Amino acid sequence: MDKGHTLPQDFWELLHCLRMRSKYAILLVFVVALVIIEKENNIISRVSDKLKQSPQSLMEANSTDSDLVLSENGSLLSLSELDLAFSQLKSRLQNITLQLGGTREPRLAPAKGTRKHVLLMATTRTGSSFVGEFFNQQGNIFYLFEPLWHIERTVSFEPGGANAVGSALVYRDVLKQLFLCDLYILENFIIPFPENHLTQFMFRRGSSRSLCEEPVCTPFVKKVFEKYHCKNRRCGPLNVTLAAEACLRKEHMALKAVRIRQLEFLRPLVEDPRLDLKIIQLVRDPRAVLASRMVAFSGKYETWKKWATEGAASLNEEEVQRLRGNCESIRLSAELGLKQPAWLRGRYMLVRYEDIARSPLQKAKEMYKFTGIAITPQVEEWIRKNTQAPQDSNGIYSTQKNSSEQFEKWRFSIPFKLAQVVQNVCSPAMKLFGYKLASSPEVLTNRSISLLEEARRTFWVT
Repeated sequence: MDKGHTLPQDFWELLHCLRMRSKYAILLVFVVALVIIEKENNIISRVSDKLKQSPQSLMEANSTDSDLVLSENGSLLSLSELDLAFSQLKSRLQNITLQLGGTREPRLAPAKGTRKHVLLMATTRTGSSFVGEFFNQQGNIFYLFEPLWHIERTVSFEPGGANAVGSALVYRDVLKQLFLCDLYILENFIIPFPENHLTQFMFRRGSSRSLCEEPVCTPFVKKVFEKYHCKNRRCGPLNVTLAAEACLRKEHMALKAVRIRQLEFLRPLVEDPRLDLKIIQLVRDPRAVLASRMVAFSGKYETWKKWATEGAASLNEEEVQRLRGNCESIRLSAELGLKQPAWLRGRYMLVRYEDIARSPLQKAKEMYKFTGIAITPQVEEWIRKNTQAPQDSNGIYSTQKNSSEQFEKWRFSIPFKLAQVVQNVCSPAMKLFGYKLASSPEVLTNRSISLLEEARRTFWVT
């Protein structure tokens, strides 16, 4: 007798059941594949139709000058449609994966309620490190210092046009995850890549109190070099999981970024129901910014220095245009915020560094009031102590400032020829922000002549 007939009847029933399930599984996968392909074709068709339409520029959307349009055929409307379509497709694929039994690490979800999210939006050398300390010093705020630095170092984007839009979208999407306390997103950009969620290379870790206090500060490990170590205590490599959990435990979340150029790209974050986002745009006199950058990044400005002192070498036109582009991006974002579109109403504040330097505690209270967070005595005490610092503490990266003397120091360090260049290319932004032009070297260096218009409170806070 055949050995197969000796097997139990239950075995044959089980085998038949498994075969039927396999057939249904194959059929299900085939149907899902057809659905995905059909959806992709529809999305690509819609985006293709948009790309054929005449491009609508960023400046047209904001009713600004038409000669400042993005280059390289960058259709902002088309790119926005593509971004939306990609997000929808990605969401559908993730849902299908979960339905088919795939595994995925769960997203961290901060507690809802009164939690505030604060973005300090600035450019380099505008005093953002100093102003960021106003939020870093508050114990119930989880503060991150320049987390987008890692993205800039890892992802390569050519300046201008569609590439500038692409970088803005990447920065925006990373920001959203960080505000949701999904710090794991940074592991994709930290080099070397973290192992087991541990890294010694978190940029300026020591500038974030939340990353240097228990339980995020783990026991120090000998012979492990941490490039950006904590300032006041010795900690082991940063544990990203512990940092994410600490972020969730804090009442509020804040971060500063000098790599966000276009305010309008932040609209999806403002409208995200999981976030209660408040944006503070910090600006500074562009002449002061250039003077500070020539000290902090001396090697990059050798041509400027030689032209100003010797007059032999001519200024590189590309560098001048880059300065113009920086001023215009800041101006366009500020103009959009000050127009108070419905999606930004009550969520945007424009602040000049010079006003903070003259009245740091008053401006800090105004910023806290705008965010809806109660300022603590701890923050007030830090401001009092660190805005009356001794003369020798004003290093280029110091957050200690003798603020009443510091903000006009640049007037005696920048040659008038360079001030004129800045005034020529940045005059629209300077006019908007209330910075007066200097007509001569004597006016520039005469401290009794103010180069700052008084700011109306209703103008700067919206």
